[in-house]
Amino acid sequence: PPLCPRPVPPPAERPPPHAPPRPFPGRTGADSRGCRELRIGTRRRHPSAGSHTVVLLLEGGYDVVVVDNLNNASPRVEGRILELVGEEAGKRLDVRVMDLLDEPRLAALCAEKKFDSCIHFAGYKAVGESVEKPLAYYRNNIVSTLNVVECLQAHGCKSIIFSGSCTVYGNPKDVPIHEGSDLEAINPYGRTKLYQEEMFRDLCVSDDAWEVSLLRYFNPVAAHPSGRLGEDPKGIPNNLMPYVQQVAVGRRAELSVFGNDYPTPDGTGVRDYIHVMDLAEGHAAAVDKILAAGGKLGCVAYNLGTGNGTSVLEIVKAFSAACGKEIPYKFAPRRPGDATAVYATPSFAEQELGWKATRTLEDMCRDQWNWASNNPYGYEGKPEEN
Repeated sequence: PPLCPRPVPPPAERPPPHAPPRPFPGRTGADSRGCRELRIGTRRRHPSAGSHTVVLLLEGGYDVVVVDNLNNASPRVEGRILELVGEEAGKRLDVRVMDLLDEPRLAALCAEKKFDSCIHFAGYKAVGESVEKPLAYYRNNIVSTLNVVECLQAHGCKSIIFSGSCTVYGNPKDVPIHEGSDLEAINPYGRTKLYQEEMFRDLCVSDDAWEVSLLRYFNPVAAHPSGRLGEDPKGIPNNLMPYVQQVAVGRRAELSVFGNDYPTPDGTGVRDYIHVMDLAEGHAAAVDKILAAGGKLGCVAYNLGTGNGTSVLEIVKAFSAACGKEIPYKFAPRRPGDATAVYATPSFAEQELGWKATRTLEDMCRDQWNWASNNPYGYEGKPEEN
């Protein structure tokens, strides 16, 4: 595939992928091609997407090393993961608490583990906060990625799956968005993601041994269907669904809907909400693809979305139906940096990765409420109970 396919031709005109993706999960401890056990490093600051992907990777037979500084996650997540995957798979999980800005410790880990590939989730991720604290976002998101890439390269790993974002498209002129749409980030968070993408493209031009999958995902929501894993942000949530769930369980009085004068059917912003389990399966498919490519993938971008746009008020209505109660809300002014409507054309990922989002908005709200109702105060419980 081209470095960053733009524009994306219709499916009938595209060349076949390098190799069909192998089924996932179902792998035993060793890769089916007869290689040694595959070691995947994951770096997380998106605690929900990371933990759900770790579960799938362990179930698929991978050795997984997780690096997390726990600034927006709970140490109790590890125990929940082990509970879900069982004792044998749990033996292949290694969790390290460290910050990716700590390059010496990161280099020592890469020297110790000799990774086959890395999934790089880590990064601050709130649009509004990035407008208020741009320097923190540039330092954390970009410097940490440079550290990861340099440490991997120094120790023989040139394979990475990068958790990107639809914010690289900015306020798109046309929707749905394909991978060849204009890249025009309109806020500091989106620009950190875009600059990292450009770095990866430059890296692959300079060294064709590198393989990079850029996963531009849209708005992950929901939780593991067991109710044992879910998003548990510290402080005031910066994303819609965690805030809605906290209103539903009584932790917050009402939801603020930022903007009701957008040129959309109900005046509120429209996004492509994707179930976190679909997103985790997309990461797993990207791992299979990049390891099967044999050094010939280059740098390729994929949209991970459903292809459906849903407004804020539609989310509120669907969640109200799932939890059986009304979600009180009020309208507030637009937030700087927010786009009007952003949703994907995911057909390229379906063709190349063999992946497609299958869960509905009702599934998302049901699983989100299952998580919230069983864990109303997240992993840590009520503060006075601790």
